[in-house]
Amino acid sequence: MDIRIRKATINDLAQLANLFNLYRIFYEKQSAQDAATEFLSERITRHESEILVAETGDNDLAGFTQLYPLFSSTRMQRLWLLNDLYVSEQYRGKGISKKLIEAAKNIAIDTNAAGLLLETAKTNAVGNKLYPSTGFKLEQKSNFYFWEK
Repeated sequence: MDIRIRKATINDLAQLANLFNLYRIFYEKQSAQDAATEFLSERITRHESEILVAETGDNDLAGFTQLYPLFSSTRMQRLWLLNDLYVSEQYRGKGISKKLIEAAKNIAIDTNAAGLLLETAKTNAVGNKLYPSTGFKLEQKSNFYFWEK
């Protein structure tokens, strides 16, 4: 299968928002297509994230990943949060996730970042096999805490 990884543009918004909505549903959030479109439109037009898409030879978007910039004070370098990764069901099992992750790693390299961070649910069996297979290591030295209002 011919897959090209490239940065998303505002012209991708309709297809990308559909994938983003499906991604959120995967994580047990309610469908919100209009809100997904608005959210992604803001990220793209404000240059607040890096969104990579996997495009088929038929110009269909098969998947995406979204990276947010962070900074490490102790390293005095940029970090990237690989916050979202999703491949449409009909394209799974074809190595697209790995291609998206490799492209994300290239962004980290190109921006002289210290690395990539990511979080996934403990119940995400596919993701918990995928990430170690692409070089990610489960952090054992620190605890991850979250405050929610």
